[in-house]
Amino acid sequence: MTDDKRPGGGGWKIPLLAGLVGILVGAGIMLAANGYFIRSYLLEHPEVLPEAMDRLRARESAQAVDRNREALETPFHGAWAGADDADVVLVEFFDYACSFCRASNSDVERLLREDPRLKVVWREYPVLGPSSEEAAIASLAAAKAGRFRPFHDALFAAGRPTGPSIAAARDAARVPGATLTAEFRAELERNFELGRAIGASGTPTFVIGDQVLQGAVGYEALKEAVEAARQ
Repeated sequence: MTDDKRPGGGGWKIPLLAGLVGILVGAGIMLAANGYFIRSYLLEHPEVLPEAMDRLRARESAQAVDRNREALETPFHGAWAGADDADVVLVEFFDYACSFCRASNSDVERLLREDPRLKVVWREYPVLGPSSEEAAIASLAAAKAGRFRPFHDALFAAGRPTGPSIAAARDAARVPGATLTAEFRAELERNFELGRAIGASGTPTFVIGDQVLQGAVGYEALKEAVEAARQ
C-alpha cells in the first residue's frame, strides 16, 4: 500500500512538515548563534550598556510624556508664561527650596525673553520638607489669584524659603495668606503622579517635547531641547 499523493490524501503533508521542522530548527540555531555573538560582544564592550539603558529610559519617558501630555501642559490657573498659542511648551517641576531650581530660574526667564513662540508651565513639586510645602501652597494661591510670576520671582530672589521670606514674597506680590485647600491638595497630588509617570527623580525636572531633562542642565541644553521639539 502506498501513500496517496493527491491533494486530498495525507502523504503530501509529510515533506511539508519536514520542511517546516527544518526551517524552525535552522532558525533556532541562528538565534542561538546570534545570542552567543551578542553576549560575547557585550562582554567585550560593556561600555555600550549605559548608553543602551539611557536610550531605553529616554524611550520610556517619551512614551509617558505622550500619554500625559495634556495634563502636563495644562497649567494650574496662572502658573504659566509666554505665548498662549505656543508651538513648544516647556514644563518645569520645581521646588522653592531647591537651589538648582533657583539657579535655573534665570535660564527659563532668558528663554521666555528670547523666544516669542515658547510657553512655560510651572508645576509645584515640593519634595524638600515642610518649608517646600508651605511655599508651594502660597505659590498655588498666587497662581489662582493671577499673581504667580511676581510671587515666584520674589521668593526665588529671597533664597531658601522660610516663614518670613514666604510672607515677604506674598506681600510683594499682593497675595493673601493661604491654607492647604482641597483644590491645592488635588493639584499637588496630580503633580506627584505626573512626576512619577515621567520618572522625575528630583527638581528641577523639565519636559520639552518628548524629552525629560533632569537637573539644572543650563540654558544651552534647554534651548537645544526647545529647538528639537520645534523641528
